[in-house]
Amino acid sequence: MKALSQNKQTIYYKLLGGVSDVEIGGLKTGEKQKDYTTLTQARMNVSAARGTADVEQFGVTDNYDRTLVTDDMTCPIDEQSILWIGIDPYSATGEEVPHNYKVVRVARSLNSVMYAIRKVTVS
Repeated sequence: MKALSQNKQTIYYKLLGGVSDVEIGGLKTGEKQKDYTTLTQARMNVSAARGTADVEQFGVTDNYDRTLVTDDMTCPIDEQSILWIGIDPYSATGEEVPHNYKVVRVARSLNSVMYAIRKVTVS
């Protein structure tokens, strides 16, 4: 399946760069913090909201809201990535706004990659 350019939307994503210890006043708290790479832009096909009448592409146990499809087989997005879809990742003041989706599952085929994504609320 080839992705038509006219059906692609701009999305933004960050990849998980690593996990670090949280420190307060130079002392480790025992908590872990995820560190992400820089914000990157991509163009992909974004599905409409998933309905119950649709075929379950990833099985019945995975809970996902939408899917992304790309024909770029080198796309680095994985199951640890966070996404900004349908929103500008920066506010009017230039501050980064919280992401609104995360990747739940990745399915690779011969010519395309499909991502199951779930909407999240981050404060």
